[in-house]
Parts: sequence; structure tokens; C-alpha cells
Amino acid sequence: MFLDLGVGDLMEPLSGRSWDRKRTMEEVARRIARFKELGIGPGDRILVIFGNNLEFFAELLAIWKMGACAVPIDNRLTPFEIHNLAKAAAPKAAVIEDGTPSEVVGPLERSGIKVVETTDISPSEEWANEVSLDQEALILFTSGSTGDPKGVVHTHRSLRARWLSLKENLDIRDFKRSLCVLPTHFGHGLICNCLFPWLSGQDLCVAPPFRPELIMRLGKIIDENGITFLSSVPSIWKMALKLASPPRNGTLRRVHCGSAPLSAHMWEDIKRWCGIQDVCNAYGITETGSWVAGLRRPDVEPQDGLIGEGWGALIKVMRTDETSLGLQKDLECEPEEEGFVWLNTPALMKGYLGREDLTRRCVVDGWFFTGDVGVLDGKGRLVLKGRVRDEINKGGMKIFPSDVDSVVERYSGVIDVCTFAVDDPLYVQNVGMAVVLSDPNERNIAGLYQWMRQHLAQSKMPARWWLLESIPRTSRGKVNREAVKEKCDSLKPLDLSSILARETGE
Repeated sequence: MFLDLGVGDLMEPLSGRSWDRKRTMEEVARRIARFKELGIGPGDRILVIFGNNLEFFAELLAIWKMGACAVPIDNRLTPFEIHNLAKAAAPKAAVIEDGTPSEVVGPLERSGIKVVETTDISPSEEWANEVSLDQEALILFTSGSTGDPKGVVHTHRSLRARWLSLKENLDIRDFKRSLCVLPTHFGHGLICNCLFPWLSGQDLCVAPPFRPELIMRLGKIIDENGITFLSSVPSIWKMALKLASPPRNGTLRRVHCGSAPLSAHMWEDIKRWCGIQDVCNAYGITETGSWVAGLRRPDVEPQDGLIGEGWGALIKVMRTDETSLGLQKDLECEPEEEGFVWLNTPALMKGYLGREDLTRRCVVDGWFFTGDVGVLDGKGRLVLKGRVRDEINKGGMKIFPSDVDSVVERYSGVIDVCTFAVDDPLYVQNVGMAVVLSDPNERNIAGLYQWMRQHLAQSKMPARWWLLESIPRTSRGKVNREAVKEKCDSLKPLDLSSILARETGE
């Protein structure tokens, strides 16, 4: 198994704690002994209700060595959400941190789940090697914490396929010392940013996710820890580019940005901040083990939404999103023709937990329907345009919010932005925009309006604006456009016409 290839050192750059390989294996062995005492065996599921520290990775390896399945849960969720996910996962045990609220622990114990603190380990060491390729290894919930959960089930085979394909397509030396500032309960942060380099024998520095004080010190953290690689999301970069001093020691070799299309403007800014050319918009989703495509060479001119070639994956762009039609040859798009992105990869999930109907709707003959819209350019590279569910249908004209966002974020006074659909009596839908400005005065608002008029088609100009102090995001750092719209619906939009009349005379 890939797990036996060796692990690198583990470090926490904020706390100063570190474990070398020997200490890590000792911690794993003591947890294996504890799990055996609890009666945990092959096929059992274990909730891990914390993350982003050294103990998390020891628990993960111990669970896998026992032949069990790990179910990482975001401990920032409410007790109701955690219990809802626990009900869907049907675990035999749960591992928690000290200080986990009794409102979380009590109901888990009353439902028959064995709850143990991560520091409550056996004084003795035991070993196990119950891993088989087609066992459930990892369940990651991507949505539905308050309703019908959607849990992505990966086997050891699918995870191994992802890591091996990355080793074949990327230079592992670039990942000599990787930094993770993403949550370890979803695919981007866990499978690729952390486990790919660490299980390949490289060192891993892990930090709490989305901590503003960390992002403000990002350049210093990179220098102090000799970081050669990190991956993040646009929301982190928006903050870092404005608040953090760049690294000075030149240790960075490669940087990824994922979970959303990257604008050419931000791409250039990230390259300047990092002081390297090898910056990549890595594409992937939890169902495919995260990264399935990106650039292999750094000498590529940034372009809005440009991803690149498949990393151990085949990519098709089809004219229909009707999965019942399959992948008929006559529905395949020509180069530069916009359509719906499908992926074929050996790292594809086993399926959605207890949702065979949903699995059948998304997987056809081994191909996965992503829900993303894009094109394959003349060089066979994937360029993302947006997601199907995010489209704004303005009187029959399709507008992708990311097109508007990429223009607005280039204005110097903008900290963050989110475009979404609003109801319109004439067009049915129109463009709404929530924006966070560094200085929300009327002159700055009018300046942004003039900037947008110069760089956006009139049809894409937002009809309604809202000024916010922050943009709501998911625990994975993604913009939740529905949540933003819901927040704005409760607020009064800007009286833009009055502002423009006073500032520009329009």
C-alpha cells in the first residue's frame, strides 16, 4: 500500500510543535492499541471531529491501518449539524479534542457511539495492517449538514490512484516542505495539499484554516519554515495580497490556487507576491480526489479561468448536461465551444454515501459530470467559465458571475466581491453584486462604477449593489452565492443612481 512508502516530518508553524517520522509512528501505534481496546476493526467508520494538527494525522493513519474508514468532520459546525452528519455516517466511534462541547459529546454517546479524546491513547504500542484497496477509506461530506448530507466515499484504491497520478505529473521535489492553511475535512486541503506530499515522504507544516492573523504573517511563515509549496483558495489570496508582506528567502518553488476559477489579474498578483512563475490554478473536486488538472510548465501567460491539461484524467466538454444521454459522440463540443465538463479518472469516488440515485445521475460509464461549464482551447487545455447552478439567466442571456467578479476584484479599492442572480420584473433574472470596499465612501463607489463600465459589457453590469463588511463563505473558503443573496435580501441595496448623480452628474 501507498501508506507504507514512508511519511515526512509533521510541524505546526504557529505552535512550534513537530513530530519526526519515529514519533509519528509511535503516536499511530498507541492509537491502534486504543482502537483495538474499543473493538474497532475492518469496515468500521470513525468520526474525527477536529483537524489541522499533528494528532489528526496520527488518528488518520491509525484508522486506516486498522482497516477502518475515517470521516473527518468540521468541528466549527453546530451540534445539530455534527449529529446530522453522524447519523448519515453511522460510525462506531468518534475521536474529539479536549474542550469539545458537551452538546456534541452527549448525543453521540447516547446513540451508542464510543467517544474518545485524541490524547487518550494507550501506553502500549500495537501495529496492524488490515488495509485492502477496495475498502472504504475516507468519507468527506460536501454539503447537506443541515438536511440530506452528501458524503463522498473514497476507497484506498481511488486515493492511491490520485497520489500516484500526481507523482507522475508533478515534480515531488517541489513539495519538499508543504504548508497547509486549508481545512483538513475536505478534499483539496486533505487529499492533495496534505496527504500527497506527506505520504510521499515530504515534510508537512499544518496550520489552522482561514485565520486572519496567520494570513497576515504568511510571508514570514513561509520564510521561517522554508516552505517550498502551498495551495490555497482565492479568498485567502485576496487577504494575503492586501495584508501580508511577501516572502524574502526564495524557498517557494510551486504554488497552487484551487476551489474556484482564478482570474488573470489575481494570478499575476500571486506570482509577483510569491516571486516565482510556477503558479497554477489546480482543478479538481472531492469526488475525483481533488486535483485532476492544471499546468505542468510555468511559462504560460495567465488567462481568466485557465486550468490546463489533465493530471491522470481525461476531460470532455459536452453540449448537454443531461446525464441520461450519456456521452454520445455527436454531443462532444468542438475546440473553443462552451459546454459542460466531464471527467474520467481512476481516482473517482466509490459513490455518494447511501445515495445510489445521486451517484447514477452524476456517473455515466465511468465519466463524472462536474456541473462546471468550460471549454477545451486549441491546445487541449481546460478553461473554466463557471458552474451551471451559478448562471444568471438575464432574459435568455447566460451570464457567469465569475466573469463579473474577475473584473470587479481588479479595482484597487475592492477587498472582496460576489455576484449572484436577483429577481427582475423584465428579465426574470438580473445581476446583483455584494462588494467589500477598503474605503466605502461615495467617491470610491462611483470610481468602481466607472471602472466596471470600461471593462464590462453593459449586459453584465450589476443592476443592484450591496455594501458588506465581509462575504459569507463556506468552511472550505468557497463563496456561497445563495448565502450571500440571502444576506443581501435582508438589507437595503445602495441607492446607486443618487450616488452617481452627486459624484459624476450622471
